[in-house]
Amino acid sequence: MGLGGRVLRVRESGEPDGTVVMYFHGTPGSRLDLCFGEQLAAEHGVRLVSFDRPGYGGSTPAPFGLASIAADAHAVADELGVARFATLGMSGGGPAALAAAAGSGGRVIRAGIASGPGPFELIPGALDGLDGDDRRAVSLLPDDPAAAAAAFAAGFEPLAELSRVSGGSGVVPALEAMLSSRDRELLRDERYAAVLAETMREAFRQGTAGAGWDNVSWIGRWDIDLSAVHCPVLLWYGRDDPLAPPAHGLWLSGNLPRAQLVLRDGEGHLGIYEHLGEMLDKLTEADTTDPARPDPASPDPASTVHP
Repeated sequence: MGLGGRVLRVRESGEPDGTVVMYFHGTPGSRLDLCFGEQLAAEHGVRLVSFDRPGYGGSTPAPFGLASIAADAHAVADELGVARFATLGMSGGGPAALAAAAGSGGRVIRAGIASGPGPFELIPGALDGLDGDDRRAVSLLPDDPAAAAAAFAAGFEPLAELSRVSGGSGVVPALEAMLSSRDRELLRDERYAAVLAETMREAFRQGTAGAGWDNVSWIGRWDIDLSAVHCPVLLWYGRDDPLAPPAHGLWLSGNLPRAQLVLRDGEGHLGIYEHLGEMLDKLTEADTTDPARPDPASPDPASTVHP
């Protein structure tokens, strides 16, 4: 779709008449992230909508932050004639799923985050976990976001190069080195390995600029007001996730008044592969709130589930 002189590449799948879940892809990633689950979405009565953030896949490169991605999401919903929807963000898409819910006036019925980061500057030790190159990029913020984005983007070049050669066959082994043992088990399933390789190829089709601005948007200071997120927020994390450790989910559950946290033992970063159906069901449960305003009910206490 066209948007203010830019192109946003949008993908729709699942049940055409179902409840809409707008998906925000990982960092890096693309609108193809959930190709493995599109039939599952249809079976669960979900119309799945996703779009490439600027610079990824088929979307025009442009600087962006969480607030502008939220605006893009609502523009996509407008274009598709969608009045209300849920959001779901995987990994680096998690903050964007929250951003779309912030100040939405009840349009976003629920927000979901699967293995996503919280605000790095507010979570003790989060910035210390970055490598030297990323810490140097962070040091350029907030004064020079363009330079920071370029520095972050450079760090993605080796992965982008792997995505371009030998059909992207080297992408999965490279990523496995950063993942948990359970994640590596999941990637032995050819469905998941093939989708991961394909979404990475698509992510880097235009280069690494999109990934660079992605990191600026959520490793840097968030440009959204979390207190404006009034809808229920569902958080899914693995205890063994090295990329989005439990501290991120715990911080979000403690700072979002209507959050519920599911923290699973023995799981890592790719829990969405195993639990997508459950996530879609939770995000699209029958909703009885007034669509004209946020749910006035008392906030739900955060909870931690150990299945």
